Amino acid sequence: MSEKKNIARAAGVLGFTTIVSRIMGMVRDMVVSRLFGAGFATDAFFAAFQIPNMLRRFFAEGALTSAFVPIFAEWYTRRGEKEARDLANACFTLLTMVMAVVTITGIVFSPLIITVMFPGFRAEPAKYELTVFLNRLMFPYIFFISLVALCMGILNTIRHFFTPAISTVFLSLSMIGCAIFFHARFSVPIVALAVGVLIGGTLQLLLQLPMLYKKGFPIRFRFDPKHPAVRRIALLMGPSVFGVGVYYLNITVGNILASLLPQGSISYLYYAQRLFEFPQGIFTVSVAQAVLPSMSRQASAGEMDQLKESLVFGLKLVLFITIPATIGLMVCSIPIFSLLFMGGAFDYGKAVNSAQALFAYSFGLSMVAMVRILAPAFYSLKDTRTPVGIAFVAFLLNALFSLILMGPFKHAGLAFASSLSALCNMLLLLWYLRRKIGPFGVKGVVTTGVKTLLAALPMGVAVYLGIGLADWSMPGHKLVKAGVLLSTIGAGAVIFFALAHLLHCEEAREIAVQVKKRLNRN
Repeated sequence: MSEKKNIARAAGVLGFTTIVSRIMGMVRDMVVSRLFGAGFATDAFFAAFQIPNMLRRFFAEGALTSAFVPIFAEWYTRRGEKEARDLANACFTLLTMVMAVVTITGIVFSPLIITVMFPGFRAEPAKYELTVFLNRLMFPYIFFISLVALCMGILNTIRHFFTPAISTVFLSLSMIGCAIFFHARFSVPIVALAVGVLIGGTLQLLLQLPMLYKKGFPIRFRFDPKHPAVRRIALLMGPSVFGVGVYYLNITVGNILASLLPQGSISYLYYAQRLFEFPQGIFTVSVAQAVLPSMSRQASAGEMDQLKESLVFGLKLVLFITIPATIGLMVCSIPIFSLLFMGGAFDYGKAVNSAQALFAYSFGLSMVAMVRILAPAFYSLKDTRTPVGIAFVAFLLNALFSLILMGPFKHAGLAFASSLSALCNMLLLLWYLRRKIGPFGVKGVVTTGVKTLLAALPMGVAVYLGIGLADWSMPGHKLVKAGVLLSTIGAGAVIFFALAHLLHCEEAREIAVQVKKRLNRN
């Protein structure tokens, strides 16, 4: 099987499981919005949860995965399964010890962390104290999810993608169950959500271990900090934290500044970010996770032409999906929040405020997606300095844009600042990667982007006209709203794929071929 087909197949598996996971995540957010709305308690919870969640994105899914997978793939390819098994156990043992220290430190210093990250909360002692308590309760989540990320790297390298991807469903299920059944049992109801986070992280880890055993990688205690590959992974991880996680660091900066804005701003950004990440999680992350092991193996084997093919294939795929998704999110921002979240403690005003943030975030969807492919390309080549330097520039630009835009545009300005920063990050990564490996088909990527945009614009017009058939400011009427929104999106998808086919988009034809094969197989 060719590497393109391997990537496409892996992305398909990851995409399917991630769709299930994201749908459950959406249900979870709907439950949270209905029970708790957007205000005092939700601001405290989302702020507290963001700290271990930020560490997960930077360290576990970002730096750890980007540093571990290339080295582990090289070890597995060149030295065989036994040596790779020893390396996996050495990393798991050392990571367990390190994350235990990190977790204890985070719990002890939670008051200081909250003061630094959310300075606006100090003006409201009750909110500050609740945030500190919730952060201490949820901080062990980073311990479990870091080990999950290591397991994911091992399983993905040996081409098993289903278990790590589907395990995220258990976090949503745990939070939903605790919110519904236990919120009334706590004096502060939102504490039930924090308990759900802790249980969900534990379940995610427990799900990985039997599959590792089945695949020939049983977890054993092996304390070997001097292992040469462990040292290389550690050296790669430091810079990778910043290189891969700069987008999420920008989100964090936005939330820090949002603590200085009117109450509810952090919640609006959170709800918008969750919807923004829906297409990212379904497809972009799937492609990124599928393409990194391939690029790592190709780089280790010196197959630069094949690496370029994998890179370009990944970039084209994410553009083909994220461009129409961008337009769809912009046009449907208010209808989506009206349908999914409006009701209970979440009124139309909160829906509009959240939609404004989603609209601003959506500008950066394709740029963030391309960064998720481009940065790991550097890491597969064992280059951490270049993406880190670029990420630092993007971080400074985001801070500057945020300070400029938060005054006139409030929380929406913070969301748009992250989009502008992502654009700068993507352009600089493209420029320096081309200088590093030579021409790799950027013109073809641009051509795909232009064709996709030409197909997506008429789709956007049709969707805009279609959603005008419903009154999204009215509470209730869920069946009518769902019918209008889903039929409009369906019609828009038909228009987009028809135009993409007429414009000879290779990606549209590939999707059509895969669907036809699947139908014939069934």
